[in-house]
Amino acid sequence: MCRLFGFRSVILSQVHQSLVQADNALEVQSREHPHGWGVAYYVRNSPHIIKSTCAALEDKIFKKVSGVVSSQTVLGHIRKATIGETNILNTHPFQYGHWTFAHNGNIKNFDECRDKILSHIPEYFQKFILGTTDSEVLFYFLLSKISKEINLSEEEIDIEFVTNIINSAIDELIEIIGELNFDPKAPPTDNFISFILTNGNLMLAFNGGKKLYYSTYKNKCLDRDTCSSFSPECEAPTKTSFVNHLIFSSEPLSGDNIWIDLKPMEIMGVDFKMRLFNKSLR
Repeated sequence: MCRLFGFRSVILSQVHQSLVQADNALEVQSREHPHGWGVAYYVRNSPHIIKSTCAALEDKIFKKVSGVVSSQTVLGHIRKATIGETNILNTHPFQYGHWTFAHNGNIKNFDECRDKILSHIPEYFQKFILGTTDSEVLFYFLLSKISKEINLSEEEIDIEFVTNIINSAIDELIEIIGELNFDPKAPPTDNFISFILTNGNLMLAFNGGKKLYYSTYKNKCLDRDTCSSFSPECEAPTKTSFVNHLIFSSEPLSGDNIWIDLKPMEIMGVDFKMRLFNKSLR
């Protein structure tokens, strides 16, 4: 299965450590996930996306991109293909406007249920589906539901409102594809829809069967004496609903960050004000 990485911060930050330097950084994880990589990073609320069909560990471009990226919002993906051939159109993250999306999972019997899922996606969105993956279809399925209630160009979106929309969307999807599987020993052909979705300001992650971890604080921040945004929440669980950073990863990464499991069917994220919100969808 694939590997996900998501990052939101109140300040521009380098993510080189997470993507390359950590003992189990995304680059290292590509040994077992060799079917391409992609990194989306936001500049003034606009996503810049670089993708490759090469394994990140062998790709000099991955190292170069990881070394220069400094952003408040980053989304990374390492692919191990289950549905769809290895080509650039099938490589995550997927983008529509400000929105980017990366998926770790599989839709069981996708060929049989693809048309039924597409029937929930307006033709306007369908024309942007260029690849053959279940992941890209899932992205536009979710966007279709969100766009019925929210202007996708809006930057200051209420996180609880969009979470409720996603909750209903996932319920609809489960009616089509069947229940999600949370057994770590389940075959990769079963139903898993773990994902990260962001528009650069809001970022949400959902544990739909494949493990996700999150971190909002560190043991000790190396920049505590020089960072203008340093606060007690950077080195301890937040006593308010606001955080200075939020990181998602398919595996806990080595370093100072404290990692916590995202529970099955739990969705978590931050809004444009870095207000933390989480909810169990069942």
